[in-house]
Amino acid sequence: MTDLHLPLDRAAGRLSAQIAAGFRAAVRSGRLTAGTRLPSSRDLARDLGVSRGVVVTAYEQLIAEGFLLARRGDGTRVAPLARSDGTARSDGTGGTGGTGGAARSGGAGGTRDAAGSGGAARRGATGGPDDAPGPVPAYDLWPGHPDLSAFPRERWLAAARAALRVLPREELGYPDPAGALALRAELAGYLGRVRAAHADPGRLVIMNGVAQGLSGVVRVLAAAGHRTLAVEDPTSDRQLPMLAAAGVRLVRVPVDGQGLDVAALERTGARAVLVTPAHQYPTGVVLSPARRAALIAWARDVNGIVIEDDYDAEFRYDREPVGCLQGVDPDRVVLLGSVSKSLAPALRLGWVVAPPALAEGLRVHRSHHDLGTAVLEQHTLATLIESGAYDRHLRTMRRRYRARRDALAAALVEHLPGATVHGVSAGIHLYVDLPPGTDEAAVVARAADAGVRVTGARPMWSPARAAAARPALVLGYAGLSESRLARAAELLGRAVTQGARG
Repeated sequence: MTDLHLPLDRAAGRLSAQIAAGFRAAVRSGRLTAGTRLPSSRDLARDLGVSRGVVVTAYEQLIAEGFLLARRGDGTRVAPLARSDGTARSDGTGGTGGTGGAARSGGAGGTRDAAGSGGAARRGATGGPDDAPGPVPAYDLWPGHPDLSAFPRERWLAAARAALRVLPREELGYPDPAGALALRAELAGYLGRVRAAHADPGRLVIMNGVAQGLSGVVRVLAAAGHRTLAVEDPTSDRQLPMLAAAGVRLVRVPVDGQGLDVAALERTGARAVLVTPAHQYPTGVVLSPARRAALIAWARDVNGIVIEDDYDAEFRYDREPVGCLQGVDPDRVVLLGSVSKSLAPALRLGWVVAPPALAEGLRVHRSHHDLGTAVLEQHTLATLIESGAYDRHLRTMRRRYRARRDALAAALVEHLPGATVHGVSAGIHLYVDLPPGTDEAAVVARAADAGVRVTGARPMWSPARAAAARPALVLGYAGLSESRLARAAELLGRAVTQGARG
């Protein structure tokens, strides 16, 4: 899989030409901005499933045409070219996704055209704090927990040192509530490249995590007159109290095999909706193309806002990447993301990409509440992205998580006959339908007694739909090795069959 959104028609042949054409289109549209560092030919070839020679040929052609630059020790980058608006970039740092060095040349305030942000601990789909302290289980399958042992300590330390060496002293003052310009610039380029987002520093707000960003967005919308927020059914039950506390009434909208039911959304009267289209939590459903189009049409018809939690978008295994909704209509969609899954929740680094007026409202909101996010961590993340180390880390984790997903899915088939596994194509959790008639709560309790920590799906459904919902478990697999996942599935199978015998 690739993060560059380069579709290939293998039957048509001439793969080098197709790759080159995809890069040209991305540069001309502004999705790949000047200075953006590209994967090595070896990494891109592996991601695309082609020979390295195919990628080398494409890169050489684009370098000859002036689209790319290659320098020893600096890799391959997008060259300074004319933007899609016809204006010229004067150097390799121009555009919204300029390099970290250029962005860092600004002072502490940077530009004040971007909105403020917030961040708080994400829960449920976002892998936030556990409900209650207790003994550490032998096999923890709680969803949303990344592999914390894989945090790239050396790369993070190197990025922190590099950032500190060039950090202007002005940046050590009170930060722009919208976040450091360096990080906003790097994220704008990264999100455009990886998620096909329409991002620029003025639309970006750095948060302490997705939940604070979500809370801030909802509060700003409530102040602007929104009284109702539609949410998916099922959804993370842990975030519902936080959303209600933001001052809106919550209405549930059913999710089926194609994602959010937009026709049901239309009947709610809401003009704002929170969705997880890339990998719905908890079911793992990907919002279908027809539903994506219908959702954007709904937002335009009602003058509404779609809040897109880009949950688990970094980890895809068996399908081509799907661009974010925000890239389809950036004036109707608010994009939320963080590094909680890709790096670690403890960093408390996230972002909101919002329409300009809403972004400014968030910046003001942030200035009134907590004055912004820690600056050194922001510059460290900016350096990590700019250097290419963040992309390399994600490739490593994607391979690791795919192996763990495969191990757990295979073990569940073996040890839980009658169960159905969903959501395998992406993310770091599985949704497992248990055999009909299974007592979901009893399975959770028996599994805990055996040292396996799992969560049931029933609390995530609305009361109106919970009674008809099939008993199910939501299982995270990121934090355990393949062998331990297989053992956990074996113990879980016993917990299910014990209830059947009883």
